[in-house]
Amino acid sequence: MQRNSSIVFSLMMGWLMAICIMSSLYSCRSNSSSRTATTPTDSVAPLPDTLRVVTLYSPQSYFIYRGEKLGYDYEMVSSLAADEGWTLQLTVADSLEQAVAMLDSGTVDLIAYEVPLTPQYKGKVLPAGVETMTSQVLIQPADAPDKVKDLESLAGRTVYAANGSRYMQNLQTISDGLTDAIDIRAVSDDMADDESILAAVDAGELPMAVINSDIAALNSSVFSNIDSSVELGAAVRAAWAVAPGNTRLADAINAWAHRSRRIQEQALLLERYFARAEIDPNDNLSQSSKQLSPYDDLFKKYAAEIGWDWRLLAAQAHTESKFKPTAVSWAGARGLMQIMPATGRDYGVTPKQLEDPETSIKTAVRFIADLDKWLKSRIPDDQERIKFILAAYNAGVAHVYDAVALAKKYKMDPTVWNGNVEKAILMKTQRKYYRDPVVKYGYSRGRETYDYVRRIFNFYNDAVTKVPA
Repeated sequence: MQRNSSIVFSLMMGWLMAICIMSSLYSCRSNSSSRTATTPTDSVAPLPDTLRVVTLYSPQSYFIYRGEKLGYDYEMVSSLAADEGWTLQLTVADSLEQAVAMLDSGTVDLIAYEVPLTPQYKGKVLPAGVETMTSQVLIQPADAPDKVKDLESLAGRTVYAANGSRYMQNLQTISDGLTDAIDIRAVSDDMADDESILAAVDAGELPMAVINSDIAALNSSVFSNIDSSVELGAAVRAAWAVAPGNTRLADAINAWAHRSRRIQEQALLLERYFARAEIDPNDNLSQSSKQLSPYDDLFKKYAAEIGWDWRLLAAQAHTESKFKPTAVSWAGARGLMQIMPATGRDYGVTPKQLEDPETSIKTAVRFIADLDKWLKSRIPDDQERIKFILAAYNAGVAHVYDAVALAKKYKMDPTVWNGNVEKAILMKTQRKYYRDPVVKYGYSRGRETYDYVRRIFNFYNDAVTKVPA
């Protein structure tokens, strides 16, 4: 974990240095191109009352989690619109190429997604806001006895990458310069997304692979057996983008991005998304006991309202917060049962009130009862539906609906969780599937949901053998 922490820190420091550099460049640019500049192009592109933004579903840019819209780029552009007094109108594109085409046609004003500043996009976009730097990195098991330490030691080694990707092209360029060629292999189609590749290397299913440094950093707390210290070539600049010539909007975004308060807030967002706390994998009871937690009486009281074994509700609380009433997650979920503030408000509860154990449990049970109603028509078996309810509690019911649809389409049983819909929820981490026509809510943190249900039942099954009902 020490190496992973240093990777995250290096990425954050690199981005913050880029902010400072861009601040200096912007102050120079402001002398010659102000917010009120009136070139022919600018005259037809006044500052908007409504900021029309396009982004992409991705684990770092935009996704829906527990019913709330999240993502680094989404939170940044939401702050931009709020600070400037603009109404935010958000569209999600299927690809970066589609987003650029929307910008070119005038359908949107801004791409709130890191557009690589490469020759491919030269003349098609004008960078706006903070520039980031990312590079391709080699990922390999951290405990491997024969780890690659530099590009030269890649000679003769087997490395995987998505077929036809820029990763594979870069590997071929590196291989051409070595005395012994790299054995470059394509991952299978069901493993073509970055998270699946990370999981495969972490589990020892692949010896080595290539992904982007920001994706490696984003997942460093989830996949703890990953070394991503070897960079494969120079870093690439990327930034949000407006249409070429729309310097008025670009200058406004640049000025906003480089205010001292905004820089501080961005640093906090970087930490939130790229330096998450590691999940404690220990979900078993430490010793035989007649008590699971100090709140067992509350679990017994409220579990009866939904017909659950109280030990299952306690297992969920343990998985959510380790029985800590004041716990706050990276996404802002609070309390013993880790309820999102917006969900709490739906049930008339403030974020502060969620820190009260009884309020947290009572609110969670009310939410669980509603999830049960929403899922009953799709999952008729009462006991099987509990797993779907837990998944929906973690990811949001919309992602579970998507997973049911995917399971049905790909010939799995859409009414059974284990081995069926749990596989489909994992599929929603992959571009191929979260862009499938049957999917309505895009990318999901499917691996977290898959593990969440399993961890709850691992703890519950242990509790059943040790703690009386």
